[in-house]
Amino acid sequence: MFGFDFGEKRIGVAVGDAAMKLAHPLTVIRAQANARRFQAIAALIEEWRPVLLVVGLPSREDGTAHPMGERCLRFARRLAGRFGLPVAVVDERLTSWSAEDGLAQAGVPADKRRAVLDAAAAQTILQSYFAEPHLARKP
Repeated sequence: MFGFDFGEKRIGVAVGDAAMKLAHPLTVIRAQANARRFQAIAALIEEWRPVLLVVGLPSREDGTAHPMGERCLRFARRLAGRFGLPVAVVDERLTSWSAEDGLAQAGVPADKRRAVLDAAAAQTILQSYFAEPHLARKP
């Protein structure tokens, strides 16, 4: 399984094992052009052969729609269309904060966190799917 933390400048990617319900940060795709982004994702899918893709859907703290929400849904639909894999979206509220906190607690120096923050956020997204798959929905 893959988890994605979609952003306009970067996409964090995590990989997880559904049997063990464990997610790990994998990489950060640093490309703004869609062609390059999907080329990088295609290479990862070819290598890892995930059976499900999980995309974080941002929302505000009160649960209302976030301006990035529609872009994340469009990204999720494109993943499904291009790769023919099932895609789920999960609420990603506070995942970046949680990932930042986890990196700090793990002793990752502040100047090194930015490089891995998006992959750690993707890990948090995928881990939240493992914890409550019944809360996921289709894009």
